[in-house]
Amino acid sequence: MRLMDSKSCVLVTNDDGIDHPGLHALAIEIEQSGRDVTVVAPDFNASGLSAALGTITAGLPIALKQHKIEGFNGRAFGLNAPPATCVLIAQLGAFGADFKVVVSGINDGFNTGRSVLHSGTVGAALAAQNFGMRGLAVSTSRTEPILWQTAARFAVSVLSPLELASPRCTVNLNVPSLPVHEIKGIRWGVLAPYNNIRSTIGEQTDQQIVLKMVPPPSPPQADTDLGLALDGYVAVTSLHAGSEVWSDRVQPNDVFDPSVPIPAVTAGDELRPARTYLS
Repeated sequence: MRLMDSKSCVLVTNDDGIDHPGLHALAIEIEQSGRDVTVVAPDFNASGLSAALGTITAGLPIALKQHKIEGFNGRAFGLNAPPATCVLIAQLGAFGADFKVVVSGINDGFNTGRSVLHSGTVGAALAAQNFGMRGLAVSTSRTEPILWQTAARFAVSVLSPLELASPRCTVNLNVPSLPVHEIKGIRWGVLAPYNNIRSTIGEQTDQQIVLKMVPPPSPPQADTDLGLALDGYVAVTSLHAGSEVWSDRVQPNDVFDPSVPIPAVTAGDELRPARTYLS
């Protein structure tokens, strides 16, 4: 297996599976930007799995199959594993390259608001962060047809500054499915309270529960990722998983005192990235 230039090696993955058109458009666009691209994606639809690794057992094989993507010259593999496991196995060296950046997507549907926690698209990018790489998650709105090329182009425009960013930086990108010339620009957005849809209980009996999807209870604020994306802007948000919360009254190695309030970000306490041996 050939070893590629680590300065330009990009791993592309997704949660919708190796045959998804959004993945193909993303891989082709990044390759055409001059980077070496390897695709490693689940061989099944792994949507909603967040950064789950699934059950990993020593000695138990994980099925791997090489694929051909039309218009793409790099290597592409379908792996019988969730997106985060695809990232982990690539980071361990299974595909030869020393990947510095992982790009995940393009998801058909925004991944905005606090629900990014559950997204397999975002989960792959956060797994990259956890394993010492930079991550970029890319999603677009559902339209008919979906303009994959628009999201792919904006992903490449964000990729260059991401490659120069601090190690373990992860960015979430939501791109309206519009012609490129109709996009109003790129703006930073805070996470909205909801995604553009949310779950409610639709029907419940003693034997089953049926969920239904409904719009959020109120319109998103203009400075949120969802508000910006719905208004025709590309929304970008920097995320960090694997963090800890500390307060002035609780520090490492202190004796636990049940009378001292437990640190919480919602109480204004300090969020710190967890220690790591990774750069």
